[in-house]
Amino acid sequence: MQRSTDTLEPAISTKQTHSKRGLLHDKHGCGFHCCFFFRLSCCGLSERSCGALSSVLSSQSSSLTHLDLSNNDLQDSGVKRLSLGLESPHCKLEALSLSGCLVSEEGCASLVSAVRSKSSHLRELDLSYNHPGDSGVKELSAAVEDPHCSLETLRYGHTAGAHGLVSLLDENSMNTFLKLSNNNRKVTRVEEMQPYPDHPDRLDYWPQLLCRNDLSGRCYWEVEWSGTVFISVSYRGIKRKGLGEEYLFGGNHQSWSLNCYHDSYYVIHNHRKTSLSSSSSSSSSSSSSGRVGVYVDCPAGSLSFFRVSSDSLLHLYTFNTTFTEPLTAGFTLCWYESSVSLCLL
Repeated sequence: MQRSTDTLEPAISTKQTHSKRGLLHDKHGCGFHCCFFFRLSCCGLSERSCGALSSVLSSQSSSLTHLDLSNNDLQDSGVKRLSLGLESPHCKLEALSLSGCLVSEEGCASLVSAVRSKSSHLRELDLSYNHPGDSGVKELSAAVEDPHCSLETLRYGHTAGAHGLVSLLDENSMNTFLKLSNNNRKVTRVEEMQPYPDHPDRLDYWPQLLCRNDLSGRCYWEVEWSGTVFISVSYRGIKRKGLGEEYLFGGNHQSWSLNCYHDSYYVIHNHRKTSLSSSSSSSSSSSSSGRVGVYVDCPAGSLSFFRVSSDSLLHLYTFNTTFTEPLTAGFTLCWYESSVSLCLL
């Protein structure tokens, strides 16, 4: 659900946008001050939107104190633009959420400069579900400890990741031509049918499996794949018995999938396929394996896929929807010897 990023007007009119004024105690509990909250999470903003936001922050008439930009593809270039506004002596911002905005070490360097500026009022910074790197975390953490810096709270890392899924692959859902290994962290498609007992949850025709636990809140995990695979998020109640393509992950309205083959990717939902541009999916050399990151914000209805390379993230695609049933992770292994391994983060 992409929107124009030339101005903020299209995003401001969406249901995800929320602003209000309120009275809050200051950090010492010694009185009240008037705050202006602005929520622009999951609004399809990009790096170009940050130029307009930077102008708002640096305006003499700005009263914005709390800004939520989570789950937008701002990237480092967008954060650099935003940081220019944060450094303005007119900026009154006290809390900023950049959760899930594709920020790496380069973007963190700009934020460090902004929060250490003498005019900064920023007290809270949320960088969860990004890749700030060791240096980014170190420099921002040092700013929190610096008594001359206004920053008091820093959030980073993944509060829910693959470690929540590693030991929870659902053997009862696993097709009989799949086999677990590596302490149940890896699944491989094999030619010989495995002697699994009958179970009502078993996916009986397509070479697929689900994870045992449900996804809730915001979750991020990474998988290493080889061969040809679908990396999916599915409703727990997906139909499991049948031969048609509507029983494949992505072939119905109950699941969303990323297909990985060499350096080619496409996404599919409800049997509608979207091929991804070469700039998003290709790399300098062809490979029949790779690493993919998956980020789900269940309350916001956002599902994003990323190609992971050398600790950096390349955004592939984001589904924006409304999740109405419990979700879980799932995988399809299309060819013999294809495999998927859940990564420890």
